Amino acid sequence: MDLGIKGKRALVCASSKGLGLGCARALAEAGVDIVMNARGAEALEEAAQAIRDDFGVEVTAVAADIVSEEGRAKVLEAAGQLDILVTNAGGPPPGMWADWTRDDFIKALDANMLTPIALMQAALPGMMERGWGRVVNITSQSVKAPMAILGLSNSARTGLTGFVAGTARQVAPSGVCINNLLPGSHTTNRTDTMDGKRAADAGVTIDDIRAEKFKDIPARRYGTTEEFGATCAFMCSQFAGFMVGQNILLDGGYNNFTL
Repeated sequence: MDLGIKGKRALVCASSKGLGLGCARALAEAGVDIVMNARGAEALEEAAQAIRDDFGVEVTAVAADIVSEEGRAKVLEAAGQLDILVTNAGGPPPGMWADWTRDDFIKALDANMLTPIALMQAALPGMMERGWGRVVNITSQSVKAPMAILGLSNSARTGLTGFVAGTARQVAPSGVCINNLLPGSHTTNRTDTMDGKRAADAGVTIDDIRAEKFKDIPARRYGTTEEFGATCAFMCSQFAGFMVGQNILLDGGYNNFTL
């Protein structure tokens, strides 16, 4: 399927690996020129070169901390005129409600709410002026089904969701569509690490841990970064012009919602 976005320019945050990389590769396959960002320069450049080699699109790699004002300014300067923005950041650490301080909440809000908002505020005016744009915010299934140990993430990502709900409807008349993509469990380095730690603590294998987890996922597996990226690319396509302010859950059926 031709997604109708060949020649567009996209910024994909945290895209040296995992879900962000899946999104960058899927957009590149659709012919989009990519601006990639991550903190680690070596892994970022390796991922960028692989995209250049595989898809022949222009790829600009910017190693910077997108959460800092300096890093964000560096990335936006390199990005220039954007047609597509994919925001993404690792979630804050789990814990218990009594353990979190005000500083913990401020840090979570900076990374998972205020940074995506700042990026949208930078990119939206140009998109609106040109009459076309797509924004996909990678959030979490916990927006729809909050998890007790992820209180910091629940708070920050729900705040971002509220901002998007209003903003998406304000910019839609200008041809700009903002939506959120909510991942459940996917095969990433982070998932490998967490499952490995769980297996070591329990004295079993990773396969044992996953066999138990898969029982609770109707698809009986984790999602892949490739199918996550493909969903993101569709949400950025010419066919998503009537999708406004939505929260698209990609969790293999783990969360049982009727709405």
